[in-house]
This record gives sequence, structure tokens and C-alpha cells, in this order.
Amino acid sequence: MFKPYPIFIGLRYAGAKRRSQLVSFISLVSMSGMAVGVALLILVLSVMNGFDREMRTRILGLVPHINVIAYGQTADAQQDWQLIKDKVLAHPDVKAVAPFAQLNAMLLKGSDVEGVMIYGIDPEQERAVSIIGDYVNAESLASLQTSGRQILLGSALAAKLGVASGGVLNMMVPQENNRGRIAPRFIQLTVAEVFDTGTELDQTVALIALETALSLMPAEQRRQGMRITLNDTFEAPRVAWELAQNIPYGYTTRDWTRTHGNLYSAIQLSKQLVGLMLLTIIAVAAFNVVSALVMVVTDKRGDIAILRTAGASPAGIMAVFMVQGTVIALIGTIVGTLLGVILSLTITDIVAAMESLLHMQFLNSDVYPVDYLPSDLRLNDVLMICGTAFVMSLLATIYPAWRASRVLPAEALRYE
Repeated sequence: MFKPYPIFIGLRYAGAKRRSQLVSFISLVSMSGMAVGVALLILVLSVMNGFDREMRTRILGLVPHINVIAYGQTADAQQDWQLIKDKVLAHPDVKAVAPFAQLNAMLLKGSDVEGVMIYGIDPEQERAVSIIGDYVNAESLASLQTSGRQILLGSALAAKLGVASGGVLNMMVPQENNRGRIAPRFIQLTVAEVFDTGTELDQTVALIALETALSLMPAEQRRQGMRITLNDTFEAPRVAWELAQNIPYGYTTRDWTRTHGNLYSAIQLSKQLVGLMLLTIIAVAAFNVVSALVMVVTDKRGDIAILRTAGASPAGIMAVFMVQGTVIALIGTIVGTLLGVILSLTITDIVAAMESLLHMQFLNSDVYPVDYLPSDLRLNDVLMICGTAFVMSLLATIYPAWRASRVLPAEALRYE
């Protein structure tokens, strides 16, 4: 007899045409189910990893990791800010700092009005704490400082206002006069550039020069601050607490987890839940392997009896059907892995092409953190998914293989 015969016979059974079309169909279904489950799990995890990557590199690259904010203005404000800056930079986890000011305002263009949060920045120092320079022309960014009447708008915000680069709009800043009444202040601004980050920030971001922003607010109503970028983004809560212990009274710290933490947590939770749900598809496919092998065992009872008569041991018979089930699982896993990898590498372009073809946008930054479908294929995810699918399928072969090993030759050959 061929040695090792379990591998030889198991491989022949896996590729041979069976007398029962139902058995062949179930084997094909179990193999296809394994492939689909593996492919979908790889694809979905890659997409969730893509959202995670965009959150880390793009959104958190544009928003400050930590803000130090003061409300109002004191006589020694400049001295305070310099003292705070020195203390902040002395922290080992701080990478860079830059000043900013923020004010609530309304942008007006014709009959279109949008309420926004305006950020006043220092263009030179802003480059150290933000990746805004990756999306804005250097000349446009510098023009904020030189002109003082320029503004940078996110693409979605500009679209709502119907304005483009070079366009002119009005900004209204609500202020309180000495009598406690609202006395709005108007200023005309020219759009230096419209930038597109592909994130939700395009809906809300408007940038002007720091000096311009401060000049639009009464001294006692100024909301000045300092943007802080860290070496490790996820150390922000700890660093913010440590910095808060060393800065003067009246200044507060706020880290990104208080402004975008819910979004990041939602991405992580969705990744885990979706992964768990799709893992059940692989479990169902593994159960189909059990069904297929049980029917194969019934179909091959005569062959099992002959092998036992020829001297095959129960362990050898068990190995034959475990090899067959392993081959089914291996083929399904390999096909699913190839399909999942290909889809993960091309899904962004596929969705973009469908949006262009159908003239519709599947992801809108009003709802989602980015307005396109990102994908980030990771080797460790692929290996984990393949390993899990293969182990589950291997375990699924044990029961039907054990049943095959318990077939009695005399009983099986009685009606042959």
C-alpha cells in the first residue's frame, strides 16, 4: 500500500468526482463559503484599518493634540504666554507648540450664511504643529500674515457658500458692547485658497491671521490658546494632565480625546464588532465542511471497508478524511485570501469609480470622518484571519473523520 496512504487517498477524494451530486455541491458550497468569509473579513478589516489610519495621520494631524486656552486678556498676557510656552516645551513628550485664537463668526456670501469657528493662526509656527501645509499652497498660507484680510476655507464650507479661491465674502463677529447688547462687527475677506483634506474638517475649518483674529475681539473676550503637538498622539490625556499642573491659574488644557475621542472609539468598536460578525461566516463555512465530510463518509462506506480489510488502521482512515477536509479548507482559504487582498488594494479606486459612474457620493464628510473609502491592508491581519480559518476548518474535520474510523467493514460490505 502507498505510504503515506492517508495523504494519497485524501487528496484523491478531494479531487475526485463523486457518485452523489449533492455531496459535490455541498463540498463546493463549503469551499466557497470559506473563501467568501475570508475575503470579506480581510476587506472589512482593511477598510476599518483605513479609517483608523486616516484618523491618526490626517484628522489628528490637522487638529491639535492638546490645547492650552485662556479666556480674557490680562496686562501681563504676553509674559504669561511666554512662561507657559517655556514650561510646555520643557516637557519631554512635547514636539512643538504654536499660538492660536478662536472666535465664533458667521460667513456671508450673498444670501448664503454659515456659522463657523474661525481660527487665527501664525502661518510659520502653524507648520510645526499641523499638516495644513500639505493641503495649502505655501504662498496662500503666507498671505494670511502679509495681507491680514485673507481667509482659507475648507472645500465643503466653500461649496456651501458658493465661493472659490479669489472670491470675496463678509465675516460677522458678534460682540457685546458696554451696555451688554450684541453689536456685530463686519470685515470683508478675500479667499486666498480653498483646500480639500477629504475629512470632516472641510465642513468647519476657516483660517485667518492671528493678529486679525485678535483685533476682532475685545481684550476681555479674547480666546487665545496654544496648540501642542506630541511625539505620541495617544499620550495626550496624560501629558495634558501633567501640563495642567504646571501652568498658571486661569489657563485650561484640553486634549484631542475630548473633541474627537468618541469618533476614534467608534471606529475601534466598529472594527471589533464587524470582525466578530464576519468571523461567524467563517464558522458557518467550517460547519459546512463538517456536513460535506459526513456525506462523503456515507458515500465512501464501501471504500472505507475495503481499506480496513486491506489493513488500514482506524487512525489511518481518520487521517484520510482529515486530509480531505483540510484540502477543502486550504483551497477556500487561499482563494479567499487572494480575493480579499486584491479587493483591499483596489476598493478605494473601485468605490471612486462607482461614485463617478453613478454621479453620487457614498461617503459624505457630514456623516463620516472622511469623504472617501480608505483601505489599509496589514500583513498581521491577513495572517491572523488565514490562521483562524484554517484552524477552525481543521477542527471541523475531526468529528466526521472519527465517524469514518468507526465504520465496521462487515456491516459496510453487507449490501455492496
